[in-house]
Amino acid sequence: MKKLVCAEPGRFVYEEADIPKPGKGESLLRIRKIGICGTDIHAFAGKQPFFTYPRVLGHEVAADYVEGDAEGIVTGDKVTVIPYFTEGKDIASRMGKPNCTNDMRVLGVHIDGAMAEYVAVPSHAIRKAEGLDYDDLVLVEPLSIGAHGIQRGNIIPGEFVLVMGAGPIGLGIIALANIAGGKVIAIDVDDNRLAYAKELGASYTVSARDVDIQEQLATITNGDMPTLLFDATGNTGAINNAFQYMAHGARYVLVGLQKEEIHFSHPEFHKREGTLMSSRNALASDFEYVMQHLQDKSLDAQQFITRRVKFEEASDLFSDNSKPLLSGIKTVIEFD
Repeated sequence: MKKLVCAEPGRFVYEEADIPKPGKGESLLRIRKIGICGTDIHAFAGKQPFFTYPRVLGHEVAADYVEGDAEGIVTGDKVTVIPYFTEGKDIASRMGKPNCTNDMRVLGVHIDGAMAEYVAVPSHAIRKAEGLDYDDLVLVEPLSIGAHGIQRGNIIPGEFVLVMGAGPIGLGIIALANIAGGKVIAIDVDDNRLAYAKELGASYTVSARDVDIQEQLATITNGDMPTLLFDATGNTGAINNAFQYMAHGARYVLVGLQKEEIHFSHPEFHKREGTLMSSRNALASDFEYVMQHLQDKSLDAQQFITRRVKFEEASDLFSDNSKPLLSGIKTVIEFD
């Protein structure tokens, strides 16, 4: 089989390898589609922390089941993968939070991923859903990231929900927040992304380039300010600025990730009795929630996939001077 290896920052190479042989507790998948994530882009650029090379990237998976011991799944089933692997023994797992364990191994990050014609993964991590095609399945993982953030924030129908960042993850949060009954406000620097946000359910959009963001939010919310906020920018400035956008009693969920310290006024946060929380990866229940909405068509995969490229042409994708990965929403690598 062929696999695409990030040999070092800035360089991909195709390599020949044997098709993996699944052991006990593993199953073999034939990859059909792989979604490109910000994690992959950062890894290629050499900006992904705790990352080693060479590495096969790819954790947003649509595949055919080949063989193994996955319960209730047979050869030829269309499947996806929950790509966060853990032994399930640490305190987080025992608390029902296997998405944030201290022994986390993420497919395509800590271990070789799915930018290959075949991959072997833990059988318990495989999920199928009747009626979903490869386009649906390749979006389940990134949409589940948003679904987990929604679960963390516990949306109250009718409340004002501010989503900062209208990239792929932010747009997923916007779509799911709208489904959950929130009145969504989207903020981004890119007008095209804000237009996508409108299509996916944002009731209001605000340009991050504006100098009067706080005043606009006050006007939209009738002076109350948003009661639920999500950061999907991973931008330090945006994260810090948003503390001043919180209503009294608001919850603020950090979905995006950056490497700097967060700074905010403790008195201002305290008097609001604000709640600050992070949202990491996703749970099996989030995957099931997303698959249900893809099945009932309240989520439409075609609204998210804006570029497709063949596996044989993917080695140049990340270094394209036109920066295709920074435009549109989701780029998908397709296998014959």
